[in-house]
Amino acid sequence: MEIEKKYNDMTEHELRTEIGRLREKARKAEQLGILNEFAVYQRKMVMAQSYMIDPKTIEIGELYRIDGDEGVFFHVDYLKGHFAWGYRLGSERAEEALPIAMLKSVKTGK
Repeated sequence: MEIEKKYNDMTEHELRTEIGRLREKARKAEQLGILNEFAVYQRKMVMAQSYMIDPKTIEIGELYRIDGDEGVFFHVDYLKGHFAWGYRLGSERAEEALPIAMLKSVKTGK
């Protein structure tokens, strides 16, 4: 049995390979109608993608679109690792964390 490597310890090439492997597993789960398994693989892909993004590119105090949640914006209060902590605009201002790969800049040209 092979020991799984943490995303933090993987090279960019290894992360890309892992994302491809997860994408294939998600596709198969979706075809078989196993939606909960499909969702797990989708989340794992987002996490792996987050480790390919430099957290320094996420600006504290800025607004970002949430990928997969159209029309919803996220205000970043602080970063912890590869997660952005903040709140969704228009919500009860409940603090939550999102993987940084889910955040898309609202600034033009980014």
